Amino acid sequence: MSGQAGKVRVAVVFGGRSEEHAISCVSAGSVMAALDPDRYEVVPVGIARDGRWVLPDPGQQLTITDGALPEVVGGTAVSLVGDPQSRGLAVLEPGAAVGALTEVDVVFPVLHGTYGEDGTVQGLLEMTGLPYVGSGVFASAASMDKEFTKKLLAAAGLPQGDHVVLRDAAGAVCADPELLDGAARERLGLPVFVKPARAGSSIGITKVSDWAQFPAAVAEAAAVDPKVIVEAAIPGREIECGVLAARGSGLPEASLPAEIRLHAGVDWYDFAAKYLDDAADFDIPADLTPEQTAAVQDAARRAYLALDCRGLARVDFFLGTGADGRDHLVINEVNTMPGFTPISMFARMWAATGVDFAELVDRLVSGALGNGSRPAR
Repeated sequence: MSGQAGKVRVAVVFGGRSEEHAISCVSAGSVMAALDPDRYEVVPVGIARDGRWVLPDPGQQLTITDGALPEVVGGTAVSLVGDPQSRGLAVLEPGAAVGALTEVDVVFPVLHGTYGEDGTVQGLLEMTGLPYVGSGVFASAASMDKEFTKKLLAAAGLPQGDHVVLRDAAGAVCADPELLDGAARERLGLPVFVKPARAGSSIGITKVSDWAQFPAAVAEAAAVDPKVIVEAAIPGREIECGVLAARGSGLPEASLPAEIRLHAGVDWYDFAAKYLDDAADFDIPADLTPEQTAAVQDAARRAYLALDCRGLARVDFFLGTGADGRDHLVINEVNTMPGFTPISMFARMWAATGVDFAELVDRLVSGALGNGSRPAR
């Protein structure tokens, strides 16, 4: 091992160029605090909003304080070395040659959104030969794109809600609200959710209850991602379930599910409701029958496998009652690097299942080391 006194040296990468920069910082702070200092030597690596990689200055804020969101600023410039023999980070000194190399054993890319959770950083890490936590290139890219998540899950027989991706007559992505014709509007009904196809943390999403709001909603989504998806609202309880890779052979493990219950007057679970306001209660575990729990866990495992995920994932559902009076379970999305903030559901679900936060983080890092360098996927 390259760390001090035989410790495993873990590069925790956070920040990034996406709209979820701040949430990534908060997640990373929690992960670094949970890594056992007797076993691990942590190397914090921040990615600034403009894409610069840095070793952050001491005192880098990694919490939301009085509503102020953290951001990677300052620090010593570094670069990930592409040569698999080097396995580390090189210090970049302005006007000088590349400086000292910091070798690392494994990377924990606590990155949310584009340029981090979408296969880009995963591809870079594949080229370096470094083991890393989480899904590979394909699963990360497919899970990040809501359109292709739905296609792959539907192919695996997992239920999806009605939706439309805005495309022109030639099939090209085009954020033009006029592309949603009258027939599609009638089929989807109101309300609809207008979303960037490749973003998370509810950024850029608008709930549209009147078609007059639709053009502005499309513009807001397109400001985050040029691919815009319009989804029919799905009535039902909001249920989430965590998935972890099996310790050995066999099926991945599913956590006890959780339920999100919004407070009165809160219309939907947007960014402010998730991270800034006291807007929801969380039932962990969810108040489900044993049969409902088993159905959620089975669907979560199937979704994880259908997308070729690795390491971990969080699967989000709507649970309602169909016209036949039976439970109707619909997958909303799959998140390959769920939040690790103090309020994030992934860790809380696993704690309720018997895996505390420190054990969870240790298991993810150990699993990545056990996989070793993986072929690009």
